[in-house]
Amino acid sequence: MLRTTTSRPDTHRDDTKILKRSGLFLGLFWTIIPILCDHSALVGVVLHEDNPAYRLEKRGPVDPTLLARWQFGIVTVYHFLFVPLTIGLSFTVAVMQTMHYRTKDPIYRRMTKFWGKLFLINFAVGVVTGIVQEFQFGMNWSNYSRFVGDIFGAPLAIEALVAFFLESTFLGLWIFGWDKLSPKVHLLSIWLVTLGTWISAFWILLANSWMQNPVGYIINPETGRAEMESFSALVTNRSLWVHFPHTILAGLATGAAVVLAISAWHLARKQNRDLFTRSARIAAIILLIGSTGVAFSGHAQGQVMTDIQPMKMAAAEALWETEEPAAFSIFAVGNIEEGRNSINIQLPRLLSLLAENDFSSAVEGINPLQEQLVQEYGPGDYIPNVGLLYWTFRIMTGAGFVMIGIGALGLWLMRKRKIPESALFLKLAMWGIALPFIANSTGWIFTEMGRQPWSVYGVLRTADSASPVVPAGAVLFTMIGYTVIYGVLAAVDLYLMARYAKADPAEETSDADIAAAMAY
Repeated sequence: MLRTTTSRPDTHRDDTKILKRSGLFLGLFWTIIPILCDHSALVGVVLHEDNPAYRLEKRGPVDPTLLARWQFGIVTVYHFLFVPLTIGLSFTVAVMQTMHYRTKDPIYRRMTKFWGKLFLINFAVGVVTGIVQEFQFGMNWSNYSRFVGDIFGAPLAIEALVAFFLESTFLGLWIFGWDKLSPKVHLLSIWLVTLGTWISAFWILLANSWMQNPVGYIINPETGRAEMESFSALVTNRSLWVHFPHTILAGLATGAAVVLAISAWHLARKQNRDLFTRSARIAAIILLIGSTGVAFSGHAQGQVMTDIQPMKMAAAEALWETEEPAAFSIFAVGNIEEGRNSINIQLPRLLSLLAENDFSSAVEGINPLQEQLVQEYGPGDYIPNVGLLYWTFRIMTGAGFVMIGIGALGLWLMRKRKIPESALFLKLAMWGIALPFIANSTGWIFTEMGRQPWSVYGVLRTADSASPVVPAGAVLFTMIGYTVIYGVLAAVDLYLMARYAKADPAEETSDADIAAAMAY
């Protein structure tokens, strides 16, 4: 009797391809952006010859200020890939260790060590890429550093002395303290590391919020520098208190999305089912809370932005003329030269609600705002890159809502106890690993590009912030160097993350192995 066999599809290989394609899509996304936008899209507003800033920054055949913008943009976006993941993974690992402390269940201990390795690798690369930021201020942006030094000195010093040392000290205790410290002290260590990441984000965002909404300062008439007049004004800056929760919640969502995607990869292979089912449950809860919180905090952020930077809101919606009430644009094709939209599909009154919490309120348009800014600050082009802002805003919000959907589906399956059996959800979770990085990066680009042509809004122009004596060749050389080095670091980081993410956590990892991961 002949027996026939049918070949089964290699679902494990397919799942690996999904994760690889997610990473490829993320890389492709950032390759396409400069092509879709014009040469200056990622680094600043297009400056025209009638703009005084144009004449200030064109010092030769190659524009050093433009190159400095490109370099800062590349380094900042790359660094910001690691910051939210560090915030999210530290919190998730702390939650898992807390579960082990309360239940004494060894599976939670293995979970803590498994995800802790990924946190350590990401933390190490994030620190290295962050250090370069400080050097750029002195090398490429000396005028900016001179102007804001008195304001930024205190918060950045506090960030380094308090937050970073808090993180590094207790991270060392956590790495080497397994079975040496008491369980309570060891647990406290990882929570203090988590607190340190939050404190670090607070002080960095305090400095950035001052750039968005400068408060508590005076201009010294003799030196022309900004000097701090009220530290409390900086700490209570309303821009800070919408940026900070938004960033922390985005970090939680990022860490949860990564944990959920890797857990889904293992569950699709039916590996360590109990451990990764628990990991997926924790991640789904944090993802839903974090991404939903991002949506609400983003709404509050939009209202503050409408008040302090109305041009950014108008550009985000390609709103050329003032409308009362204002409609939300779903899809638009604009004619920038004529200052109008050729095609615009809208939802009536929704923009008024988003901007003012009122369905009938007015929202100012780009054209009248340009006239107002010319009267206030003198001749110039004060319109940021409308196309870039319009689409980064929609990519950011679109990715965020998809993450909410994945988290909600995960929570529903968790209640049904069907997460491991849902092939659709596991594939969605694996594809979703790219979403928070896309949302975080486009959100950061939107925030910084929307402030152009200002480095400090309404006070210091970007064109006046660059170093006046640094030649374009030097900036180009360092930009290429950083890009190549960061590319190598990205490859190493992805290799290590993939290697440890695919490892079998069935056996507990030793302290030496965890320290080795940090050593990379």
